[in-house]
Amino acid sequence: MSTESSVRVGIVGLGNIGHHHADRLADLGATLVGGLDIQADARRRFAEKYDVNTYEEKSELFGEVDAVIITTPNRFHEEYAVAALDAGLDVLLEKPLAHSLESAERIAEAAEEADGFCMVGFNNRFANPVEVVRHHYEEGRFGDVTHVEANYVRRRGIPGRGSWFTSKKVAGGGSLIDIGVHAIDLALYFLDFPEVVEVSGVTRSEFGDRDDYTFVEMWGDDVGPEAFDVDDSASAFIRTEEGTTISLEVAWATNRPTNDEFFLRGTEGGVRFDRASHDLQFYEDGVGGGNHLSTADVETQDNDTHKTEQEAFLAAVAEGEHPGRNTVEQGLAVQRVIDAIYRSSETGKAVRLDAVETETPPAN
Repeated sequence: MSTESSVRVGIVGLGNIGHHHADRLADLGATLVGGLDIQADARRRFAEKYDVNTYEEKSELFGEVDAVIITTPNRFHEEYAVAALDAGLDVLLEKPLAHSLESAERIAEAAEEADGFCMVGFNNRFANPVEVVRHHYEEGRFGDVTHVEANYVRRRGIPGRGSWFTSKKVAGGGSLIDIGVHAIDLALYFLDFPEVVEVSGVTRSEFGDRDDYTFVEMWGDDVGPEAFDVDDSASAFIRTEEGTTISLEVAWATNRPTNDEFFLRGTEGGVRFDRASHDLQFYEDGVGGGNHLSTADVETQDNDTHKTEQEAFLAAVAEGEHPGRNTVEQGLAVQRVIDAIYRSSETGKAVRLDAVETETPPAN
């Protein structure tokens, strides 16, 4: 029996991302036991598509599975993740950890006390080019990496206005907490998660709340600007205890070309990684034979990052041990940076992370 098929999995939250995960479980030959959702229509569609039982109550599903994948809107991550951990299940929790720092901290507390483990769904870490960059970083090829440029910018890409993505109460924020969370996580992951000490940032809402918002295509239905109360772009600068810095540009919508590039700048070399295309380039220099600069294109095998992430999760569940990556502690570190950017934008001042931990976060 394969590792994948030996684990009984349930999915909590049966919307689009729930279906996305279910499709990959099927590709892996995993045992999908059923799904959980409070919406009857969502349960019906999921049951018909995957020929499994669906449930409205947590206890009904949790008693049938070894592990769950949680894909609910952000505000409900805590409710289901904590309940699953309390039930002794292993959890793959879609990013971000939660809709607020306080909620994320409660999930972290539950995970620390649980018999099972919680893995946070930062799927971009599983891209093969990212693994290559991490390998060479650990080998010291780039010397001391002093700065990372992190971009996740869409020219026009606001999710359906009126969906939970554009509701601060449900999502906790907009572009920053939706796609910026990936950029922050990758930047910190490339640097092996140094301690962040100071964050300065600005969030903006320049397009989503306009009657004349112009787009070519949109994920979801457009209800209109009255259903939009979150940020659609953000810029930030992040300092770590070691002196390493990160510059961040995030946007659902902005008047500039799409940009998914990450740059690592080191004393002995640098890297360009494009998150969307998976293009990877190394930048180095030398003096042998004369001063010279070299740029090397690195080709990697393409992979489905959600599928690779699930393979790691299922193997860890079968072995009864955390996979050792995508930890709740790392997810909490990302959440603290997001919270600090929002605070910095509100106050117009840089935020120290120790101050973030002692102050009471605003209600979302």
